[in-house]
Amino acid sequence: MQPYGVNKLRKMFLEFFESKGHLAMKSFSLVPHNDKSLLLINSGMAPLKPYFTGQEIPPRKRVTTCQKCIRTGDIENVGKTARHGTFFEMLGNFSFGDYFKEEAIQWTWEFLTDVVGLDPDRLYPSVYVDDDEAFEIWNKKMGIPAERIFKFGKEDNFWEHGSGPCGPCSEVYYDRGEKYGCGKPDCTVGCDCDRYMEIWNDVFTQFDNDGEGHYSELEQKNIDTGMGLERLASVVQDVDSIFDVDTIKALRDHVCRLAEKEYGKEYKDDVSIRVITDHIRSVTFMISDGIMPSNEGRGYVLRRLLRRACRHGRLLGIHKGFLPELAESVIAGSKDGYPELEEKREFILKVISKEEEQFNKTIDQGLGILSDMIADMETKGEKTLNGEDAFRLYDTYGFPLDLTKEILEEKDLDVDEEGFHACMEVQRKKARDAREVTNYMGADVTVYESIDPSVTSTFVGYDNLTYGSDVTVLTTEDEIVEALSEGQRGTIFVQETPFYATSGGQEADTGYIRTAEGEFRVEDTVKLLGGKIGHIGVMTKGMIKSGDKVTLEVDAKKRALSARNHSATHLLQKALRTVLGTHVEQAGSSVNEDRLRFDFTHFSAMTAEELKKVEDIVNEQISKGLDVIVKNMPVEEAKKTGAQALFGEKYGDIVRVVNMSDFSIEFCGGTHVKNTSEIMAFKIISETGVAAGVRRIEALTSDGLMKYYAQIEETLKNAAHLVKATPENLADKITHLMAENKALHGEVESLKSKMAQEAAGDVMDQVTEIKGVKLLAARLDGIDMNGLRDLGDQFKAKLGDGVVVLASANDGKVSLMVTATDGAMKQGAHAGNLVKAIAGCVGGGGGGRPNMAQAGGKNPAGIPDALAKAAEALGSQIK
Repeated sequence: MQPYGVNKLRKMFLEFFESKGHLAMKSFSLVPHNDKSLLLINSGMAPLKPYFTGQEIPPRKRVTTCQKCIRTGDIENVGKTARHGTFFEMLGNFSFGDYFKEEAIQWTWEFLTDVVGLDPDRLYPSVYVDDDEAFEIWNKKMGIPAERIFKFGKEDNFWEHGSGPCGPCSEVYYDRGEKYGCGKPDCTVGCDCDRYMEIWNDVFTQFDNDGEGHYSELEQKNIDTGMGLERLASVVQDVDSIFDVDTIKALRDHVCRLAEKEYGKEYKDDVSIRVITDHIRSVTFMISDGIMPSNEGRGYVLRRLLRRACRHGRLLGIHKGFLPELAESVIAGSKDGYPELEEKREFILKVISKEEEQFNKTIDQGLGILSDMIADMETKGEKTLNGEDAFRLYDTYGFPLDLTKEILEEKDLDVDEEGFHACMEVQRKKARDAREVTNYMGADVTVYESIDPSVTSTFVGYDNLTYGSDVTVLTTEDEIVEALSEGQRGTIFVQETPFYATSGGQEADTGYIRTAEGEFRVEDTVKLLGGKIGHIGVMTKGMIKSGDKVTLEVDAKKRALSARNHSATHLLQKALRTVLGTHVEQAGSSVNEDRLRFDFTHFSAMTAEELKKVEDIVNEQISKGLDVIVKNMPVEEAKKTGAQALFGEKYGDIVRVVNMSDFSIEFCGGTHVKNTSEIMAFKIISETGVAAGVRRIEALTSDGLMKYYAQIEETLKNAAHLVKATPENLADKITHLMAENKALHGEVESLKSKMAQEAAGDVMDQVTEIKGVKLLAARLDGIDMNGLRDLGDQFKAKLGDGVVVLASANDGKVSLMVTATDGAMKQGAHAGNLVKAIAGCVGGGGGGRPNMAQAGGKNPAGIPDALAKAAEALGSQIK
């Protein structure tokens, strides 16, 4: 057996199943499409669910893939052993109602023994205990002795996920030899040691589970095969773990060079090396699919993995930014199988660099807060940090519990782990409760699931705004019907439609569907599984029946305005990349007839100068009147033109390319102008941040821009009218009013100060002494908080050293102000604590610093009690 590398094994597998009539499909994105049950794709079959359920017709009945996957269920164990990891590649071959057990088992054996060259005597199949058919195939057809076929129960050899398709499975184990074993005389397949490794799993999807334990035979039986590529490589290369296979070892060695450590010498170092090696693979692939760091969802998973890698870098003594350099190694090792890594290289490195830089600041902040917590514990004589504080460090500053424990252990302290996990469970419960009810597909359950999967729609709207077609399906909001009558809400499906369904950021067309007797107002158009396009709306008159010939009429004005805004986003993206750099990628967009919104990757707010440059570039291209040429071409040919692809999007073999005279070339399925002059003009009205590393521009063109200017003109006229001016001299009038206001404000402040002085009179005779500290506690009604602070400073100067407490009643409300000199504070006086102690007397609350504090209240009658209590409170503070 040759020690094939990871990239070679991937190629061998896909080519083998292509030779068996399978369509080799590229890996799907890690971001699930139309599946709310998953944050991230975690298996080879996950993105193929619609083909298994029959909701979509597969491109071929036999498919093979190498799917990138991420699982984070046991993230805390990654690194502690060499078994666990978050990122992996899953090899798979799938049959959608075509071949079944016999072919699947035969090809399993053929690939492992004939193609890869594994020793047949070291391979051991397992089957579900009641699956006699699979046992017979292995035993009679493949010639495997009965004693070498292991029968396991439902827990091990039956695949199911709640209700829906399920079935028994057959796994293949490889005996790696005694050197990987536990040494026990009864060690065999199923043992927990590393000797017998499961490398292949054929799932025979033949039943439907109704969710209550009842199983019925599926009409269409399927094959779902999974084999971990890295696991297979570790067997073929005869290495200890996935961290020793060629591509991952190269990455691991890179970590060791940066840390100046040797793998296999110190367990603690090995843990950190494995964590970094695994996590940098995950984050590199996640970012290449358009996932950005955030505090929720898959963005939080990405951020958590990045932070764990950063933190373990520190434990290894790597203090400079190091993750982008490692990401380069990931890209170099995997770009053969995943060319998108090289295509998005600059962007991936920039995101990782910015997040690492941000976390290094955050972790220092967290270390400071933990130091304060430790100091507080020592003051109170406590030995255990409470779980809520530990969870706050984890949730806010990204401190894993083990880091908090490690720092505490150095000071002979520990942490309430139960309390920490209780807080964690509260957070998890909130997340679980927030999940929507979904079906097996992880999508909202709707009436559309009941439609025959063979029903499909063709979009003909690029060249037509009116079109005749036949109605194929009608639904109300909860059932398929034969007709829709006046007043009913529902959805109409036709064979061919000119209506554009919401996608690619462009909002849907609206309009009408008509027959001689009926009229349906289309309020929304949606794209559904299986290529269906649904027209959602209400019957405004008459009736439309299934099978009717109808005329579909798109709102032409709305379509034209949307097209102008959509074409403007293409010009905008090119302008942003020109001004800011090629790291700019589209992170989302929304286009309708009124305005456009464009989200893009950038790591700081744009300056006024940058915004003007972008605006000028777009308007220049509009004024040039660039022809907009649209072509369908093979995806590889399109890439050679330099066409910009949407980040994280999976494209078919043929793509639609929108070319604006070579200034902007993009993959796009939306509708566009024929010449940029139709856009008329472009104006950015806002630029804001929407997430870490993501900015948003909102802009207007054509009619939307004219409406905007009309509104501004009206606002300007109204403002001028209010100050008895005209729009032309409004600025001069405002300048005059501001100068007048400033002069009057100065006079008012002077009068207020004078009134405060008069109200204060000679209060110095009210000074008392509490344990050697002077206290002035006085009532001065009619003075606001600013006046009290000014007087407090004056009285404090006269006291020399001491504490001033002032109270004032104003319109039924109370203001309290306390200030203390440095000398008084040295003796224990604390203004913040003092004001808290007396504020209750006036029905209020407040606080502040040791030298100055204030409070408010609603009970003026309590002022005498508050001033009296001030002496008592100060007395308790003085040492």
